Amino acid sequence: MKMKNLSPEEFKNMLDEENTLVIDVRTPEEEIEGVIEGSLNINIMDPSFPTKIETLDKAKKYLVFCRSGGRSATACQFMAKNGFDTYNLEGGIIAWNAM
Repeated sequence: MKMKNLSPEEFKNMLDEENTLVIDVRTPEEEIEGVIEGSLNINIMDPSFPTKIETLDKAKKYLVFCRSGGRSATACQFMAKNGFDTYNLEGGIIAWNAM
């Protein structure tokens, strides 16, 4: 599988699709910059990140974001290599908040 990059508008449009889950890979402290409602926080900096990802349902689509899009792209690539359908929010929560 391959990850796909989405603009904030495309990301927002996918939020309502069935079988999608939003993952915030930022640290819990970064949530003060804003959150996307319904997102699940799985901190990519946590050593247990790969283990937590493996518990997720591979039949779902995963919309992934971080602060600016870098860590979420890394998370998407890792997840895609492990059989997940992933979508990265380009520009992260910064771009989302500017929308």
